Formats: sequence, C-alpha cells, structure tokens
Amino acid sequence: MSEHTNAFTMAQKQFDRVADLLGLDQQVREILRFPLREYHLRLPVQMDDGSIRVFQGYRVQHNDARGPAKGGIRFHPGETADTVRALAMWMTWKCAVADIPLGGGKGGVVVDPATLSMDEKERLSRAYVRSIWRNIGPRQDVPAPDVGTNPQMMGWMMDEYSTITGQYTPGVITGKPVGGGGSLGRREATGYGVIYTVRETMKHLKIDSTKTTAAIQGFGNVAQFVAEGFIKQLGGKVICVSYWDRDDRASYTVCKDDGIDLDFLVSITDQYGSINKDQAVGAGYTIEDGDEWITKEVDVLIPAALEGQVNGESVKKIHSRVKILAEGANGPTTPEADEVLKARGIFVIPDFLCNAGGVTTSYFEGVQNDMNFYWTKTEVLEKLDDKMTQAYASVYDMSKAQDVYMRDAAYMVAIDKVVKAMELRGWL
Repeated sequence: MSEHTNAFTMAQKQFDRVADLLGLDQQVREILRFPLREYHLRLPVQMDDGSIRVFQGYRVQHNDARGPAKGGIRFHPGETADTVRALAMWMTWKCAVADIPLGGGKGGVVVDPATLSMDEKERLSRAYVRSIWRNIGPRQDVPAPDVGTNPQMMGWMMDEYSTITGQYTPGVITGKPVGGGGSLGRREATGYGVIYTVRETMKHLKIDSTKTTAAIQGFGNVAQFVAEGFIKQLGGKVICVSYWDRDDRASYTVCKDDGIDLDFLVSITDQYGSINKDQAVGAGYTIEDGDEWITKEVDVLIPAALEGQVNGESVKKIHSRVKILAEGANGPTTPEADEVLKARGIFVIPDFLCNAGGVTTSYFEGVQNDMNFYWTKTEVLEKLDDKMTQAYASVYDMSKAQDVYMRDAAYMVAIDKVVKAMELRGWL
C-alpha cells in the first residue's frame, strides 16, 4: 500500500461507484459503507524473557446478513484499523460473489511474526482468542489464517476457544491443520482458485494457455500455488516472482526468462516467502528491484501480495503485451489504476472473485466440521472448481449484460445478494 492510499477509503470508493450504478437507497448505503461492529483489542503477552508486551489487535464484522462473518486474522507490522475495515468489507463481497452463506469479517494484530519465537506466537494467538471469544463462534464469526498466520496458529486458537467454552468446537476457526479439524485442499485453494478464473478468462479471450507467460508478485502460500497451477494446469511459464527479504528489509524480483523452476525456488524459500538470493543467482536467476515484476513483457500479471500495489504510478509501467490482470491479493488495484486498465483494455479479474478459493474452501471446512465427516482432497478441489467456475460465469455474464467493467460486475452481483438478504431479514 502506498503512503497515499488508504485501504478503507479505496473500498468505500469502489462501493460508492457501484451503489450509484445500482441506484441504491441512502439507507442501504449507510449500512454497507461501514462495518456493523468492530473490536479494538489490547493484548498483554508474556515474552520469553519474562517481560510483558502489549499488542494492538482488531476484529471487524462488516456484515452478517447472509450468515456468520468470515475472514482471516493477519499478523502484520503495518496493520491498522482501516486495513482491517477494508478487508472485512471485501470479505462480505467475496462471500456473496462466491455464493456461500457467510458474511464479511477480518482481524489483525500489529506485529511482525518473524520477530516472535514459536512460544510467543502461541501465547499471542491464545491471548487474541481470550480477548474476543464472546464475539466469535461457528454461528457468529469464523476467523481463518491470513498474512503472517498459519494453520498451527489456528489450531492453538481453536483449542483456546474450546477450552474456554468447555466443548470441542472445531468450526470456530478454519484453516486448521489437517488432522486437527482442517480440510484437505485448503493450502492450495486460494492459488488454485486464481488459476481457475484465469483459465475461464483465457477461454473467453480465446487464448492458448500453453503459449502464455506470467509475472507474479509475492511468493507466499498463495503465490506459490498460483505459480504451480499456471505451470502445471495451464501449461504456461512463470518468468518472475517477487518477494520481501526480511534480512534486507527490501523487496526483490527473481527472474528467469525461460521460466522459473518452481520446485527449486520453493526449496530455497523460508516459511515467510523469502527466497535465498545467493542460491537463486547461483542457479542462473537474475535479481531485480521488487517493483520490476509489473514491468515484464508477459501475458498475465498476478499481484498476490499486499493491497494497493497496482496504483496510479505503477500502472504506467505495465507492458503493452499484458492482456490479463488476475488479482490474487486483496485490494491490489487502486481506483486510479482501474481507470488506466479500463482505457488500455486489460481484462481484470477482480480480487474478491479471483481469490475467493480460500474462503470457499474455508466454508467447505466448516461444513465438514459440522458434519464431522471429511472429504478427500480430490472431492474438495472438484467442489472448489465447480464453485469458482459458477461464480466467474455469474460475474462475466453480468459484465456482458450490463456492459460494465468486471470489477463493477462483481460488485453488482455481490451487493445485490447482500441487499436481498437484508430485505428478506427485514433490515430494510
């Protein structure tokens, strides 16, 4: 996110634009422009040296008209109330456009998890749940992992909630470890979901996927499975990925013109998505500035890191060859950049459609928890492909029927579903 871009202001601008297109009543706008509830948390945690450190935490529930709030918990040093508000709002639209019966929520803690020991992460995870447990639950609000958190941390959170309530409640959190109430296929879900939407786009644009190239921003869990899907499912080449180097406190782009060797790059990448530069250079990769991924001569650009990365300045650097921008990250494109992308005719797969694979499989996990019956990985991924393909078709059809930009079409589909749910419940 650039210093001039406020995520929540951006989310509201996107909403306002479509609210105008839909002619929404002012009362409806007043409900949907802001979260229904938000919690600001102070979390005292004993550190390994015996000192007490107090962390700032958040949980925002944007809208639960269609079902319990749903959304991840981010452990990130740059977390703010506004980033969490924006992400919660986007989760509302994401669940609606994917047509799963959940609302939008999000959580965060202001911390760099790489600075914590394993024991400190556990104590912070449990402290978060102790502070918010009355306001979450399988029928209220279901958190999940996000930037800086992982399945093990979700396992600790689920255990803390179950201990406090006195009953085993796996459905309070999704993204848990397999064997601890988690679902097979969850690790791959967001990245594969991105690829399913890219595949459908290429069908509509009549592009042969085996002759395409991609540049990816990020190399965390989502980006790694995006790369795997692009190479193995679509038959294309990924020529670069970018990553944040925690030692240098800088981002870099790792490039190979004839296509990266994904297995090799993963083998030299730590748990936070940082690639070992020296080993990459030794294997023939070039290392460039972290912003260079967006300049590459490729068919598909896939921002799969943080919000606000395709902005009024960086969008000018996009190569004329680019045909598709697939938003693997949440809110990667600012409204100013959207105007440039529209003018250039670049096909944008909007974030809350493109990356809805994660929340869709989290929903599947909750269903399995409720049934106490678990599906195979093949079943999960087949159901995910069906759900994502249907969601893509609904947005693409709306885009064609109303002659609107894909992002506007996704908002139109999502907002219409949320408003109808509010009407049916008598909120309006």
